Amino acid sequence: MRHPHRRRIPASARVSTLVAAVVVAAATAATLTSTASAHPTAESAHPATAKHGPAGAEVEVEYFTKPGGHPRHTSVPAATPERLQRVERALSPAQTAADGDVTSVVDNGPTAEKLDVVFIGDGYTADQQEDFHSDVRAKWAEMSAVQPYASYTDLFNVWSVDAVSRQSGVSGDPGKDVVKDTALKSYFWCDGLERLLCVDEKKVESYAMKAPAADLVVVLSNSTKYGGAGYNDVTSKPGYDGIATASSDHPDSDQIAVHETGHSLGKLADEYFYPDYGTYTGAEPTAANATKLTAEQMKAQSKKWYRWLGQTSPDGGLVGAYEGGAYYPKGINRPTENSIMRSLGREYSLPGREAMIAGFYRHASVLSSTTPASTALRPTTALTVDIPASATLTWWLDGKQVTAAKGRTQVTPKSLGMRADGRTHTITAKAADTTAWVKDPALRKQLTASRTWKAKG
Repeated sequence: MRHPHRRRIPASARVSTLVAAVVVAAATAATLTSTASAHPTAESAHPATAKHGPAGAEVEVEYFTKPGGHPRHTSVPAATPERLQRVERALSPAQTAADGDVTSVVDNGPTAEKLDVVFIGDGYTADQQEDFHSDVRAKWAEMSAVQPYASYTDLFNVWSVDAVSRQSGVSGDPGKDVVKDTALKSYFWCDGLERLLCVDEKKVESYAMKAPAADLVVVLSNSTKYGGAGYNDVTSKPGYDGIATASSDHPDSDQIAVHETGHSLGKLADEYFYPDYGTYTGAEPTAANATKLTAEQMKAQSKKWYRWLGQTSPDGGLVGAYEGGAYYPKGINRPTENSIMRSLGREYSLPGREAMIAGFYRHASVLSSTTPASTALRPTTALTVDIPASATLTWWLDGKQVTAAKGRTQVTPKSLGMRADGRTHTITAKAADTTAWVKDPALRKQLTASRTWKAKG
């Protein structure tokens, strides 16, 4: 992990970005096809449809009643409550100057080759932004300690975006009637639920757009109170498809973000269920961790997680077909008894880990380099590449493998055996992730990459 550094974005760029975000948000409208009383289908990984909508529209969010418990979901108003909007006042010139600053917390390479996580703070005043940066580093350390994150930290860049609030803290903390003037309008007691921590989606997007890239967005609200929310299937201009909200200073809030990324990155279904939902009778779910098939049927048909059946899973027990999942107590099976997609504080199951790794590689490459392919290399030019710990690396000179350089992440053309003959040569690096956590041959083919440069001898 490299040392964090601050990078100021010019005020003019911040203003134009914000205007663009507001225009896009104002032009976007979505009609929700489900309500709080309707049973969600198992066709998608998650029933939430958190899209910008007209006044009076609702969005579905996932919330968490207590550490280690099963999550729940509900519909909430898309618009920020009027009682919170009434307190909003303009920032002072000094506060405006600090608003929107972007900081690189973890820099592992070019944004096009890495998965970019953006943290945005709410309820932090101008004088508390360093506290926010400290909270980001602590929260990312907690999130990235969970597998498979822990084995793939090199695939991630992490950014923080300063959102300056006029008041410190979060509405609804400690009591329901507490109202704070904050940048993202975070508030507990959303829809009357104390632990449900909602935000203004359009404001979140306007800040996320200030980062160089945003594949995942986490909002840290300045509070010690337990709570959070998951907005999934979000339509955003930066391209992220989910927002996780969490308290900055509650020791279990990182689990909320880890669970939510199971939806946005892994496209995993929730594995908990509601007794009154009865029996699922729809089509086969698309999520990797939900199926109508029994273990015997999966094995016979070579479908879903059949490759993992009978293996010991990191979340406990053997991989099999456990009844109940995707909100239905019957008609849907899940891979294990109790993974993090069912209860917070757990591990991903083996099929879940495989799905998460697939999600990582939708945004990141197994091989990255800060040296562009267009760079004209000289014999002693240092060429550095980055790969995850589970990947193999080989080097090739003019189409022939240089076996002595296998596994080396820094070489020069000369060290690869290039002669000073005045000719142009090709240098190629090839990487392949050989992790045992991926069994699907089709996915394994995607866990390869190569880079080629030209060098003058």
